[in-house]
Parts: sequence; structure tokens; C-alpha cells
Amino acid sequence: MKEKNITTKLIHAGENALAKKIAAGVSVPKVLPIYMSSVFSFDDVPTLDAVYAGDAFGYIYGRNGNPNQAAVAECLAVAEKTDDALMFGSGMAAITTCILASVSAGDHIVSSPVLYGGVYDFLKNEMPRFGVEVTFVEFDDIEEIKAAIKPNTKLLYTETIVNPTMNIYDLDAVAALAHEHGCILAVDNTFATSFVCRPMEHGADIVLYSTTKYLGGHSDIVGGAIVSDQATINKLRHAHAVYGGQMGPMECWLLCRSLRTLEMRVAKHSENALKVAEFLEKHPKIEKVYYPGLASSKYKALGDKLFINGRFGGMMSADIAGGEEGASRFIAACETIKFVPSLAGVSTTLSYPAKTSHRAYNAEELKAAGISMGTIRFSIGLEDPDDIIAEFDAALAEV
Repeated sequence: MKEKNITTKLIHAGENALAKKIAAGVSVPKVLPIYMSSVFSFDDVPTLDAVYAGDAFGYIYGRNGNPNQAAVAECLAVAEKTDDALMFGSGMAAITTCILASVSAGDHIVSSPVLYGGVYDFLKNEMPRFGVEVTFVEFDDIEEIKAAIKPNTKLLYTETIVNPTMNIYDLDAVAALAHEHGCILAVDNTFATSFVCRPMEHGADIVLYSTTKYLGGHSDIVGGAIVSDQATINKLRHAHAVYGGQMGPMECWLLCRSLRTLEMRVAKHSENALKVAEFLEKHPKIEKVYYPGLASSKYKALGDKLFINGRFGGMMSADIAGGEEGASRFIAACETIKFVPSLAGVSTTLSYPAKTSHRAYNAEELKAAGISMGTIRFSIGLEDPDDIIAEFDAALAEV
């Protein structure tokens, strides 16, 4: 065979032969590399067949898996004290895939009524298009949930700490009820994380995350995850591949980086949030504070039962005096604390649920959910808590 053209050589240099040499080496990188490859090569057809059959280890195509996806799934499973995880390009991709894979036309879902607005929109407006009925009931009342369950109910859905009202539900009781009726319990643990609560230890079957938030923790990735036991993950893996919502290798690598410090960050977020909540609760311009870690909260005792090491997370909400005008004045008066439609970065931020996360709720639904035009959601960061309090105090003086 004649010598190949230099362009041809350049295209194939540093490719398969080098990758095999590195893999066979006696040293490995301390930090997992970023595998920015959409596809993986095979020497022959039998090898490909063996990987598809599960008889040989290997990767095929980015939508079916990638080493960085496997690495972050392992980290999440360790944090959640379970078997495995599936990684998605957004929290909504994880949640919608979970729901679509868990029900069929003619089935029924029971959900708590106050949820992240995108999920509420999906359950209320999208699921009926697929022939799935959804009933929203208050999960504070086990009897109300029980009354809503039908013979065709397949899924119960809720959040560990409710966005943005900060309600907590008795997961042990809800899980027992779900299993009594042959239903799956799926819990969005985004506000809590596995270092505030591990829902599977309280009977949940599936734990869901927007990894964009605390798990990522630095406001630099968008992602989602489903975490569960191996049998459940294996059942969901087909939907994960078919619906195509995978997280990219770069985002997986960044998420692995962030998960190494998750417990330390969550502990500090929780510590700071309690101090800020106690300050806001006493302020004359604040009508009500929603934080389950407050001694005055009706959810404090339940949180003490469900939550780990006295942590209640870094999220809270408060009703600002003056309604929409008061909220707008407060937001505008903050200096370093920014108004953003997300949460859970290292810095303290504000959000306005009626205008951002819960825009899918109409005026009547907002009122029923307890979200007013004066409600602001606070994501308390890792700054010195006295600095956070001082800035809020100064901003409230403008209300």
C-alpha cells in the first residue's frame, strides 16, 4: 500500500492507537479526563455485538453513555446511598423522562399542588394530551392523598422541600401509602440535596434533581438526574436513550468537580440561611418568612425527623410589605445580591416566583399555592452571613 497523504495522516494521528496505548498504561489520570467524543470505535463487528449484548465493557454512542456520565452517576449514587443514576441535559429532561416512562395512556398521577412551575405546567397541560389524568392534592393530609388514589393511579409525585413555599411532607407516610396501592413515589430533592435529606431512606422509589442547582453549585452548568436502585435505573435506561436528553461530557465533568464539595457547601448554605431567616422574621418590612428550620415553622419537627444533622438547606421565601411594589423596590435596592431566575450558586441571589419559576400558575393558582405578588425567594449563598443581612437590611429600608 502506498504511503498515505499528509492530510490523511493528520486526520488519524493521535487517535485510536494512542487511546489504546493510554488505556493499557500502568498510570492513570488523578482526575478523570473529559471524553469529548460523540462516538466510540470498534475493531470488528463481533466486538460491537458483545458490547451491545453486555458481554464486553465498552461505549458505543454518546446518547447511550459516556465515561463522564458514568463517573458522575457513580458520585450521585454514593451521595444518595443507592445504586445508580442517569444524567440529563436539564432538570426538566430528567423529570419529564421519569414521568413519561412511568405512566401510559389511561393511567393516573397524584401530585402535590405546589411544584416548580415547569413541572406543574407539564403535569397540568401536557400529560392530558397523552391520555394521563393528574390530580393535585395537598400532601400535608395523608387522607386527602388516599382519597385521590384510583385503581389506575401509577405515580405519586412531590418535592422534599416545596418550591417556593418551603413545605415539608412526611415522606415515610406518603411512601407507605404509595406502596400500599402499588404506586411509585418520585421525589424532587433539588432544594434539599442528599446532605439534607435522602428520600430513598424514607421509602421513595425515585429521586430527581435539577443538577443545575446545588449539585452543580457554581451557576455554570445546566443538567438533571434520576437516582434510584439498579432495577429501576435499568428500566428507565431505555427511555433515557430513546428520548435523548443526555448530559454532555463537559457538564458531567464539571458536576463531578462540584459533587466533591457538596456536603461542605450545603452545611454552610444551611447555617447561613437560618441566620438570615431569623433576621428577616424580626424585620418590620417582612410580613412572613417561609423557612422550615425556624423554631416558629410548623414544619420544624418534621424536618428534624427527616433531615440530616439539623440542616434545612439554603432556600427560603418571604413576603415583602407592599406587595409587588415592595418586592420590586427591594430587588432594585440590592447591590451585590442579584435578581436571577435560578438558585443555589455560591453567591446569594433573589428570585420572584410569580414572574419567573411559577409563571405557569394563573392568579387563582398562585393564591391557592400561597404565592403572593410580594413573595420573594431567597437562595442564601456562602458569603459571610453578616454581610448578607446588612445588604438585606439596607434594601428593606427602601421598601
